[in-house]
Amino acid sequence: MTPAINILKKLNIPFHVHHYQHDTNEIQFGKEAVAKLDPNLSITAKQVFKTLVVSINSSNKDLAVCIVPVDCHLNLKKAARAFNCKKIDLADANLAEKITGYLVGGISPIGQKKMLPTLIDQSANQFNTIFISGGRRGLEIEIAPHDLAKTIHAQLQDIVG
Repeated sequence: MTPAINILKKLNIPFHVHHYQHDTNEIQFGKEAVAKLDPNLSITAKQVFKTLVVSINSSNKDLAVCIVPVDCHLNLKKAARAFNCKKIDLADANLAEKITGYLVGGISPIGQKKMLPTLIDQSANQFNTIFISGGRRGLEIEIAPHDLAKTIHAQLQDIVG
């Protein structure tokens, strides 16, 4: 089990785990998840979310997390406004791995080594459940958006564009 799954079990948060065979040559992790998750689930890319670690005000000391659908791009200006700062950028991949304890492509918003300020795109509210990384490539957690937000103390905001 991953730290994400262990935390959800400990908190008695309802969730489902979905596995798929990760292709080690694949670098479009979110799109791979959409393509390989059980076709009987009838999900779209708008229901599968990626976890992005960002640096606030171009400082690698101040980090945060943005969770957005895999088929969308994070709007850096909207996210900066939501975090009440001047500018954000995507954090360096090595730094993201070090801070979260997860590998890129498997970074879960749950169970990171250090809890960071987190935003979830408000589009998550249109679904009963969304899919997020379970803490490693090929492992997805299906969870209600409000349960995710409660678990990681996140706010839902419009951060895509």
